[in-house]
Amino acid sequence: MCGRYVLHVSLSEITEEFEIYDVDLVWVPNFNIAPGNNIPAVVNDNQNKLSAFHWGLIPSWSKDQKVGFRMINARAETLAQKPSFSRILKTQRCIIPASGFYEWHTDEEKKTKIPFYFHLKSDRLMGFAGLYDLWRSPSGKIIKSCTIVTTTANELVGQYHNRMPVILEPEKRKIWLDRKVDNPANLLPLLKPFSSKEMEVYEVSKMVNSPKTNTPDCIKPKRDSA
Repeated sequence: MCGRYVLHVSLSEITEEFEIYDVDLVWVPNFNIAPGNNIPAVVNDNQNKLSAFHWGLIPSWSKDQKVGFRMINARAETLAQKPSFSRILKTQRCIIPASGFYEWHTDEEKKTKIPFYFHLKSDRLMGFAGLYDLWRSPSGKIIKSCTIVTTTANELVGQYHNRMPVILEPEKRKIWLDRKVDNPANLLPLLKPFSSKEMEVYEVSKMVNSPKTNTPDCIKPKRDSA
Protein backbone atom coordinates (compact mmCIF):
# COMPACT_ATOMS: atom_id res chain seq x y z
CA MET A 1 0.00 0.00 0.00
CA CYS A 2 0.94 3.65 0.08
CA GLY A 3 -0.26 5.33 3.26
CA ARG A 4 2.22 8.16 3.74
CA TYR A 5 4.49 10.04 1.35
CA VAL A 6 6.61 13.16 0.87
CA LEU A 7 6.70 16.08 -1.57
CA HIS A 8 9.20 18.68 -0.44
CA VAL A 9 10.49 20.38 -3.60
CA SER A 10 9.61 23.81 -4.96
CA LEU A 11 6.58 24.42 -7.15
CA SER A 12 8.84 25.25 -10.09
CA GLU A 13 10.51 21.83 -9.83
CA ILE A 14 7.12 20.14 -9.92
CA THR A 15 5.89 22.12 -12.91
CA GLU A 16 9.10 21.48 -14.83
CA GLU A 17 9.20 17.73 -14.14
CA PHE A 18 5.56 17.17 -15.09
CA GLU A 19 5.34 19.75 -17.91
CA ILE A 20 2.59 21.68 -16.15
CA TYR A 21 1.10 24.78 -17.79
CA ASP A 22 -1.62 25.66 -15.29
CA VAL A 23 -1.49 25.66 -11.47
CA ASP A 24 -4.68 25.79 -9.43
CA LEU A 25 -3.46 25.52 -5.83
CA VAL A 26 -1.32 27.12 -3.15
CA TRP A 27 1.76 24.93 -2.75
CA VAL A 28 3.47 24.25 0.59
CA PRO A 29 6.13 21.48 0.83
CA ASN A 30 5.11 18.57 3.03
CA PHE A 31 7.37 15.95 4.61
CA ASN A 32 4.59 13.73 5.96
CA ILE A 33 1.53 13.64 3.71
CA ALA A 34 -1.29 11.52 5.14
CA PRO A 35 -4.69 10.28 3.93
CA GLY A 36 -7.34 12.94 4.25
CA ASN A 37 -4.90 15.71 3.28
CA ASN A 38 -5.39 17.82 0.19
CA ILE A 39 -2.61 16.83 -2.19
CA PRO A 40 -1.32 18.07 -5.57
CA ALA A 41 -2.19 15.93 -8.58
CA VAL A 42 -1.62 16.37 -12.29
CA VAL A 43 -4.55 16.03 -14.70
CA ASN A 44 -4.69 16.67 -18.42
CA ASP A 45 -7.35 18.61 -20.30
CA ASN A 46 -5.48 19.48 -23.49
CA GLN A 47 -2.57 20.50 -21.26
CA ASN A 48 -1.24 19.40 -17.87
CA LYS A 49 -2.76 21.12 -14.86
CA LEU A 50 -1.78 20.87 -11.18
CA SER A 51 -4.77 20.89 -8.84
CA ALA A 52 -5.55 20.03 -5.23
CA PHE A 53 -7.40 16.77 -4.50
CA HIS A 54 -8.60 15.18 -1.28
CA TRP A 55 -6.54 12.01 -0.73
CA GLY A 56 -9.13 9.26 -0.34
CA LEU A 57 -11.44 8.60 -3.27
CA ILE A 58 -15.10 9.53 -2.85
CA PRO A 59 -16.99 7.98 -5.79
CA SER A 60 -19.49 10.32 -7.46
CA TRP A 61 -22.33 7.96 -6.53
CA SER A 62 -21.39 7.64 -2.85
CA LYS A 63 -23.85 8.79 -0.22
CA ASP A 64 -21.17 9.33 2.43
CA GLN A 65 -17.99 11.38 2.21
CA LYS A 66 -16.35 9.18 4.85
CA VAL A 67 -15.90 6.36 2.33
CA GLY A 68 -12.77 8.21 1.20
CA PHE A 69 -10.85 7.04 4.27
CA ARG A 70 -11.21 3.46 3.01
CA MET A 71 -10.15 4.25 -0.55
CA ILE A 72 -6.73 5.84 -0.31
CA ASN A 73 -5.29 3.10 -2.56
CA ALA A 74 -6.55 1.10 -5.53
CA ARG A 75 -5.03 -2.25 -6.53
CA ALA A 76 -3.81 -2.22 -10.12
CA GLU A 77 -4.86 -5.84 -10.59
CA THR A 78 -8.56 -5.13 -10.03
CA LEU A 79 -9.05 -1.61 -11.42
CA ALA A 80 -10.99 -2.82 -14.45
CA GLN A 81 -13.33 -5.00 -12.38
CA LYS A 82 -14.29 -2.89 -9.36
CA PRO A 83 -17.23 -0.49 -9.92
CA SER A 84 -15.50 2.27 -7.94
CA PHE A 85 -12.59 2.32 -10.37
CA SER A 86 -13.60 0.81 -13.73
CA ARG A 87 -15.48 3.91 -14.94
CA ILE A 88 -12.91 6.49 -13.89
CA LEU A 89 -10.04 4.33 -15.18
CA LYS A 90 -11.15 5.24 -18.69
CA THR A 91 -11.14 9.03 -18.42
CA GLN A 92 -10.29 10.25 -14.92
CA ARG A 93 -6.64 9.43 -14.37
CA CYS A 94 -4.09 11.59 -12.62
CA ILE A 95 -0.48 11.57 -11.48
CA ILE A 96 0.55 12.37 -7.91
CA PRO A 97 4.03 13.94 -7.69
CA ALA A 98 6.19 12.64 -4.84
CA SER A 99 9.73 12.98 -3.54
CA GLY A 100 9.45 9.59 -1.86
CA PHE A 101 7.25 7.47 0.38
CA TYR A 102 7.30 5.78 3.77
CA GLU A 103 6.74 2.16 4.65
CA TRP A 104 6.82 0.43 8.01
CA HIS A 105 8.54 -2.87 8.80
CA THR A 106 7.59 -4.85 11.90
CA ASP A 107 10.42 -5.81 14.23
CA GLU A 108 9.05 -9.10 15.55
CA GLU A 109 11.60 -9.25 18.36
CA LYS A 110 10.80 -5.81 19.74
CA LYS A 111 7.15 -5.89 18.64
CA THR A 112 7.44 -2.45 17.11
CA LYS A 113 7.04 -0.91 13.66
CA ILE A 114 10.08 0.81 12.16
CA PRO A 115 9.59 3.49 9.48
CA PHE A 116 11.67 3.52 6.28
CA TYR A 117 11.90 6.12 3.53
CA PHE A 118 12.05 5.13 -0.15
CA HIS A 119 13.17 7.48 -2.91
CA LEU A 120 14.94 7.43 -6.28
CA LYS A 121 18.73 7.31 -6.24
CA SER A 122 18.70 10.22 -8.69
CA ASP A 123 16.43 12.21 -6.34
CA ARG A 124 14.21 12.84 -9.33
CA LEU A 125 10.53 13.26 -8.54
CA MET A 126 8.33 10.18 -8.65
CA GLY A 127 4.97 10.20 -10.41
CA PHE A 128 2.42 7.91 -8.75
CA ALA A 129 -0.42 6.66 -10.94
CA GLY A 130 -3.76 7.83 -9.58
CA LEU A 131 -7.48 7.99 -10.29
CA TYR A 132 -9.87 10.79 -9.38
CA ASP A 133 -13.56 11.52 -9.12
CA LEU A 134 -15.89 14.42 -8.34
CA TRP A 135 -18.45 14.17 -5.53
CA ARG A 136 -21.29 16.57 -4.78
CA SER A 137 -22.11 17.02 -1.10
CA PRO A 138 -25.71 17.39 0.13
CA SER A 139 -25.08 21.16 0.31
CA GLY A 140 -23.97 21.23 -3.33
CA LYS A 141 -20.21 21.55 -2.76
CA ILE A 142 -18.04 19.72 -5.29
CA ILE A 143 -15.16 17.76 -3.76
CA LYS A 144 -12.33 16.50 -5.96
CA SER A 145 -10.74 13.35 -4.55
CA CYS A 146 -8.18 10.80 -5.65
CA THR A 147 -6.62 7.45 -4.89
CA ILE A 148 -3.08 6.16 -5.44
CA VAL A 149 -2.76 3.00 -7.53
CA THR A 150 -0.61 0.26 -6.02
CA THR A 151 1.04 -2.86 -7.42
CA THR A 152 3.12 -5.77 -6.17
CA ALA A 153 6.35 -4.69 -4.50
CA ASN A 154 9.67 -4.82 -6.31
CA GLU A 155 12.65 -6.61 -4.75
CA LEU A 156 13.66 -3.64 -2.61
CA VAL A 157 10.25 -2.64 -1.27
CA GLY A 158 9.30 -6.31 -0.90
CA GLN A 159 11.74 -6.62 1.98
CA TYR A 160 9.44 -4.31 3.95
CA HIS A 161 5.96 -4.62 2.45
CA ASN A 162 4.21 -6.62 -0.27
CA ARG A 163 2.71 -3.57 -2.04
CA MET A 164 4.07 -0.30 -3.41
CA PRO A 165 2.70 2.71 -5.32
CA VAL A 166 2.82 2.49 -9.10
CA ILE A 167 5.66 4.82 -10.15
CA LEU A 168 5.30 5.84 -13.79
CA GLU A 169 8.37 6.51 -15.89
CA PRO A 170 8.19 9.81 -17.85
CA GLU A 171 7.26 8.10 -21.14
CA LYS A 172 4.38 6.27 -19.42
CA ARG A 173 3.06 9.42 -17.77
CA LYS A 174 1.92 10.88 -21.09
CA ILE A 175 -0.06 7.76 -21.93
CA TRP A 176 -1.62 7.61 -18.46
CA LEU A 177 -2.77 11.24 -18.68
CA ASP A 178 -3.99 11.04 -22.29
CA ARG A 179 -7.79 10.98 -22.08
CA LYS A 180 -8.02 9.69 -25.65
CA VAL A 181 -6.53 6.44 -24.37
CA ASP A 182 -9.51 4.76 -22.70
CA ASN A 183 -9.02 1.05 -23.30
CA PRO A 184 -7.93 -0.78 -20.13
CA ALA A 185 -5.92 -3.13 -22.34
CA ASN A 186 -3.64 -0.17 -23.14
CA LEU A 187 -3.55 1.20 -19.61
CA LEU A 188 -3.14 -1.74 -17.28
CA PRO A 189 0.25 -2.83 -18.73
CA LEU A 190 1.65 0.52 -17.52
CA LEU A 191 1.03 -0.44 -13.89
CA LYS A 192 4.11 -2.56 -13.21
CA PRO A 193 6.54 -2.46 -10.26
CA PHE A 194 9.24 0.19 -10.69
CA SER A 195 12.83 -1.02 -10.99
CA SER A 196 14.41 -1.58 -7.58
CA LYS A 197 17.82 -0.78 -9.09
CA GLU A 198 16.82 2.88 -9.35
CA MET A 199 15.61 3.17 -5.75
CA GLU A 200 17.12 3.25 -2.31
CA VAL A 201 15.81 3.07 1.23
CA TYR A 202 16.93 3.99 4.74
CA GLU A 203 15.47 3.98 8.23
CA VAL A 204 14.03 7.23 9.57
CA SER A 205 12.88 8.50 12.95
CA LYS A 206 9.64 7.27 14.47
CA MET A 207 8.53 10.90 14.54
CA VAL A 208 6.92 10.19 11.16
CA ASN A 209 4.48 7.85 12.90
CA SER A 210 2.45 10.92 13.79
CA PRO A 211 0.93 12.59 10.71
CA LYS A 212 1.03 15.84 12.66
CA THR A 213 4.84 15.87 12.40
CA ASN A 214 5.90 17.73 9.28
CA THR A 215 9.54 18.83 9.27
CA PRO A 216 12.67 18.09 7.18
CA ASP A 217 13.82 15.85 10.03
CA CYS A 218 11.19 13.32 8.94
CA ILE A 219 13.33 12.22 6.00
CA LYS A 220 16.72 12.35 7.69
CA PRO A 221 18.41 8.94 8.02
CA LYS A 222 17.99 7.77 11.60
CA ARG A 223 21.73 7.81 12.22
CA ASP A 224 21.71 11.56 11.38
CA SER A 225 18.68 12.44 13.46
CA ALA A 226 19.52 10.59 16.67
